[in-house]
Amino acid sequence: MDKMITNFLEQLKVGRKQSYQNLALYPLLSTYNASLEYLLLDEALNDDLIEVVEVDSEGSVPDLKVVNKSPHMILILDGEELVGAKQNRIVNTTILVDRNTTLLIPVSCVEHGRWSYDTPRFQSKKRMMSSNLRARKSEQVMFSVRSEGNYRSDQGAIWDEIADKSVRMEVASPTGAMGAMYEKRGDNTQEYIKNFHLIDYQVGAVFMINGQVVGMDAFGTPDTFSKIFNKLLESYSLDAIDGYNAAEDPKTLKSAVTRFQKASLSVDTTSHQAVGLGMDYRLESKKLTGFALAFNDEILHISIFSKINGNGQRAASSRMARYSQRQRNRTS
Repeated sequence: MDKMITNFLEQLKVGRKQSYQNLALYPLLSTYNASLEYLLLDEALNDDLIEVVEVDSEGSVPDLKVVNKSPHMILILDGEELVGAKQNRIVNTTILVDRNTTLLIPVSCVEHGRWSYDTPRFQSKKRMMSSNLRARKSEQVMFSVRSEGNYRSDQGAIWDEIADKSVRMEVASPTGAMGAMYEKRGDNTQEYIKNFHLIDYQVGAVFMINGQVVGMDAFGTPDTFSKIFNKLLESYSLDAIDGYNAAEDPKTLKSAVTRFQKASLSVDTTSHQAVGLGMDYRLESKKLTGFALAFNDEILHISIFSKINGNGQRAASSRMARYSQRQRNRTS
């Protein structure tokens, strides 16, 4: 593993558990504080300092054009959703956009049934792709980076995953929009969110659903994590709702977090030129998948997920397992 990433991970201390129903988080605390100053996507959009548009009038599903009109760097996070234009998209990896520059960014469609202009520019609903879909996308992007040198996802697989999740959550959308799940289940996700809170020196969190570690997100500064906290919570909460079983009472042990941390220090790491500024690091082992973005030898964002399929398969929740078994039965 790269020494810079190792140093960052080793400085993380695990705080006291917070939990609600089948979702638990363990705060990650650190005195690490990256010196780089930047705006986040939502801040830049709110102040009209950035434009996100289709690459041209015809559009291109796997790419969008970002125009940073400001003297500030802008950090766009993996999984953030952009809505409008010809179809809603999510960002394939965390990207640092330079000042006063135009950049093409890799994205995935999360609205299968629309290819017509809704608005000229993309806007933000302050949502992120759910954690299990981000985990699957991480593996897809990993393969793309290593085999082709680009940050592409498996678009067909993402559409399938959104469709399956929508069925499980009993959500219908005429355009197959991922956002419909958040809109219909908004009261449920807010019920989760209000039961969690930030603490001092918190730069991230390890999240558990049904007693299993599903992933972690951590940032180079507590300020960045505080701004993204509710958006992250909503994305993990959607998966918790998807896998909730009132008859189960899962144990959320700190020892599982400790094992996850130890395993994170043993992943294989490859470095690549990032889409924008900095270096992108792809992280992988038999059980874990993830990435980190660094600039000037400082970590800006790191995500590590438990793999959902393949070697090191994460045990599915009983509800999701029952659904998967039904699908196999239909095709057997």
